[in-house]
Amino acid sequence: MLTDTPVVALTGATGFIGGCIARHLVTTGWRVRVLVRQGSEGRLPNLPLEVCLGNIEQSASLERLLEGAQAIVHCAGVVRGISQSDFDRVNASGTERLARLSARHGIGRFVLISSLAARAPQLSPYAMSKKRGEQILYDLDDRLSWVILRPPAVYGPGDREMKPLLKAMVRGLVPVIGDRDARFSLIYVDDLARAALAALTASGVSQRLFELDDGHRGGYSWQEVIDIASSYRNRPVYAVSVPEILLRAMAAISLLASRLGGRSPMLTPAKVNELRHPDWVCDNNDICAALNWQPQVSFAKGLALTLANDQPIS
Repeated sequence: MLTDTPVVALTGATGFIGGCIARHLVTTGWRVRVLVRQGSEGRLPNLPLEVCLGNIEQSASLERLLEGAQAIVHCAGVVRGISQSDFDRVNASGTERLARLSARHGIGRFVLISSLAARAPQLSPYAMSKKRGEQILYDLDDRLSWVILRPPAVYGPGDREMKPLLKAMVRGLVPVIGDRDARFSLIYVDDLARAALAALTASGVSQRLFELDDGHRGGYSWQEVIDIASSYRNRPVYAVSVPEILLRAMAAISLLASRLGGRSPMLTPAKVNELRHPDWVCDNNDICAALNWQPQVSFAKGLALTLANDQPIS
C-alpha cells in the first residue's frame, strides 16, 4: 500500500456498522486507521487495518488516531445503559473530545454516524445523548467540516439486534410492538456504509445533517413487512401484538436483573418509549440531492441477504 494513500480514521470498527464501513473504505482505496480498546483486536474484521489501541475517553489515544489523517468516520457509540451519564460518556462527551481534536488537527471531513432517535431526544437517555453529540458539531461552527447521518433501524449479516426479529418473522410470527398503524424506515448496512463514503468525499457539502433509508417512500407499515416476510417464506406470516403492559413489565425485570448482575440492559423503560414511537420514517430527498448516493437494497432483498447463510426455514 502506497504511503501517500489518504488516511481515514474510524471509530467503532469492532461493531456491526463500523466493520461494514471499514470494509467499504478499504475496498475503495483508503488507508484505514481504527481505534480499538486493548483486548478487542480479535473483534476487528479481517482487513488490512492500522490499529490504534485506546478508547474515545483518552485524548492521547485520539491524538494518535488523528495524526496524519485526512478524514474521520465516527461510528462508536453506546447503545446499552440506564442513566443519561451511561450514554453521554461516549455519545456526547466522547464525540465532543474527538470533534475538538479533529478541528485542531485540521481534519478535512468529519462524518458522524448518529441515529434517527436523535430526532426525538425526549424519548430516552440514548436519544438525548445522540442529539447532544450532533449539537457539538453545530457548536463548532466552521472550525470543522462535518456531515451527520441519521439512519433508522439498520440490519444485515452480522447484526445481533435485528436478526433475531427477522428470523422469527420468517418462521411465521411478527411480534408487533406498539400501534399496528405505526410506520418506520429501514436501511441495509451496506447502503449506510456507501452513504458514509459518499459523505466523506462529497465536495461542497458541509455542516449538513441527513436522514436516510432504503428509499421505500413513507416507510413501512407492519402489514408491508408481514407481506414481504410471507413472500420470502412462501407461506403466511402472522402478527402477534405485544401489549404495552407486558413490554414494560419485561423492561422492568430486565432493569432489575442488570442491576443485580452488573450488566447494562438492552431493554429498559426508556427503550420501550423508542420502540413504541409511532413515526420513525425518513425522507431521502435531501441526501440523494446533495450526495452521489442512492440506496440499492430494498427490504425484500436485504431480508434474503441477511438470512442467506442460515438454515432454510422449514
